[in-house]
Amino acid sequence: MATLTVWKFHTPDGAERAEHTLVRLAKEGLITLDDAAVVSWPPGKKGPKTRQLRSMEGEGALGGAFWGLLFGLIFFVPILGMAVGAAAGAFGGALADVGIDDDFIESLRSRIEPGTSALFVMSSDAVVDKVLPELRELDPELLHSNLTTQQETKLREVFEAA
Repeated sequence: MATLTVWKFHTPDGAERAEHTLVRLAKEGLITLDDAAVVSWPPGKKGPKTRQLRSMEGEGALGGAFWGLLFGLIFFVPILGMAVGAAAGAFGGALADVGIDDDFIESLRSRIEPGTSALFVMSSDAVVDKVLPELRELDPELLHSNLTTQQETKLREVFEAA
């Protein structure tokens, strides 16, 4: 089962650095990256820049349309070439079925701001005791996950202890 996590970094390049770390760990067989996207919001810019991890292929990859609509809903702009229109309402309803509801959208909208970045990751099969120390060095803040409450609490404790 894939896990969706959203990590905030307190620098505009933190998410990109974390992405490079996860790609390296995936090559080492320590995590399976199903899909990922980076949001970077440099200080003084009107809105964020986004980029999907382009090397993702296969049935696990969500694709630009998913990320484009999600980021369009969060930041009020069409991103990654997908226009947000009438489909956004139906898409928003479908997202609620998998735990991405209006509260999730609003929470991200209020926390990803100029001078920060975020990494959206769909992953599975992580060797937690190898992956978490690598990420911890980048000082992320977990904004969202679809883990069970107990799993998410454990994950947050690991990062808060650092």
